[in-house]
Amino acid sequence: MQNFFLGASLLLCFFILLCMYRGVWGPTVFDRVIGAGFVGTKTAILLLLIGFIYRRIDMFVDLALVYSVLNFISTLIVSRYFIKKGVHLHQ
Repeated sequence: MQNFFLGASLLLCFFILLCMYRGVWGPTVFDRVIGAGFVGTKTAILLLLIGFIYRRIDMFVDLALVYSVLNFISTLIVSRYFIKKGVHLHQ
């Protein structure tokens, strides 16, 4: 089972890199915000997988929850900032 979680973690790291590409070089601001949100979500899942690997899921669940809440709040703040600034979808 450890090998499964390790393989899933490596695959998830690859997906994080793909989302990070979209977050850094996205064609619009909204693509960058969504890419950053996906990176945060996948990182929270990666924390849970690391908890399974090290058999300390209780500690890593707390870390993943805090990270998810911070990711959600930061995505809302950035989105609200761009909406108030008047950034449109096609720029």
